[in-house]
Amino acid sequence: MQTLAHWNGGGPGPWILFFPLIWAAVVVGVVTLLRRTVWRGRGGPWRVMADGRPSGDSPVAVLGRRFASGEIDEDEYWRRLSVLDEQFGRTKGGAA
Repeated sequence: MQTLAHWNGGGPGPWILFFPLIWAAVVVGVVTLLRRTVWRGRGGPWRVMADGRPSGDSPVAVLGRRFASGEIDEDEYWRRLSVLDEQFGRTKGGAA
């Protein structure tokens, strides 16, 4: 009985078993290269902004910018922030 990994004869030999490893290395290399270059600036295809930081034009970010620029005072900032926390269901201290 002759198999593909047969040592003697005209078969490709046991090195045929390395082809899946080579293809896996190529795929891992391409994904790693893309993650380090192309996807880095956009946050990647699988990353979600779940770190709790306000980003972009979210209401909390706008409120923070208005407070930092002096448009609203501290009392107004905390009052509006508590309303936003109630509306969006955010919890203080990360407790669920």
